[in-house]
Amino acid sequence: MKEGDDSPKPGGNSKRQSKILTLKNQLGLHARAAAALVNVANRFSSDIQMQYNRETANCKSIMGILMLSAPFGAEIEFVAEGEDAVQALKEIEQLIENRFGEPE
Repeated sequence: MKEGDDSPKPGGNSKRQSKILTLKNQLGLHARAAAALVNVANRFSSDIQMQYNRETANCKSIMGILMLSAPFGAEIEFVAEGEDAVQALKEIEQLIENRFGEPE
């Protein structure tokens, strides 16, 4: 697989997936939301990174996530690499779509 190539391969064997998601919760990635993201990411063996504003953080590191200072409406690219990458991104997407459990 070429570096930076995250397109699915025939047969669905791709182990590297990426997705751009928009933060929908009013407070952005504050401590409680970051902790929820870390909890989801830690359920998977895949390496999961997120990129915002040219900075990258490991989704299993609360300090790294908080350092990104991603606000409401931020578009964040999530990249997961490993056997469970597809499921990891699905669960992260669901967490963000549900605004980390916060009210609208």
